[in-house]
Amino acid sequence: MTLAAQLAAGIAELGLDVNPEAQEKLLAYLELMAKWNRVYNLTALRNPGEWVTHHLLDSLSLLPHAQGPQVVDVGSGAGLPGLVLAMVRPDWQVVSVEAVDKKAAFQRQAAAELALTNVRIEGRRVEDVALEGGADTVVSRAFSSLADFVNLSRHLLKPGGQWAAMKGKLPEAEIAALTADVRVREIVELKVPGLGAERCVVLMERG
Repeated sequence: MTLAAQLAAGIAELGLDVNPEAQEKLLAYLELMAKWNRVYNLTALRNPGEWVTHHLLDSLSLLPHAQGPQVVDVGSGAGLPGLVLAMVRPDWQVVSVEAVDKKAAFQRQAAAELALTNVRIEGRRVEDVALEGGADTVVSRAFSSLADFVNLSRHLLKPGGQWAAMKGKLPEAEIAALTADVRVREIVELKVPGLGAERCVVLMERG
């Protein structure tokens, strides 16, 4: 199966509506990642088929649970899920926060080559990022513990906004460690096509 067919099948299985132009951008993004990965080691995975599953489809599984139009991705690495969300939702404004210089540089290059005008790359620590008006959703994917994620990004969340933390197994100990002013609104099991691993997203708000 080609990567394009694998991606299209996965998107259909997720029940998402992603237009052909956005799917082309997602595949072009993978090509760029492959080129940069030889030098910059953006991902430990070496098989492009796994990239479709573990990176693109995993990021896209968040889409039904994210609220726009203002989204911040904390500790985004190579731009996951931030750049992926920006590609499929050009009506959203995405701020991608990544403190590692080489990863932020890759994101800037990808945003330029893919003409992502709705992305702002912040190559700094999340606590140093400012956002006028705040975000509807602050997301993280394998960034840190829930408590650290919430505490470091609290200043970026607008009133009524939500935190969305993508996790593997249900992080019961991390949920128990949250402070009383943070409420877990919902925990959603994520079914990522082709990924034989537990995935969930913990949706939180100010309590």
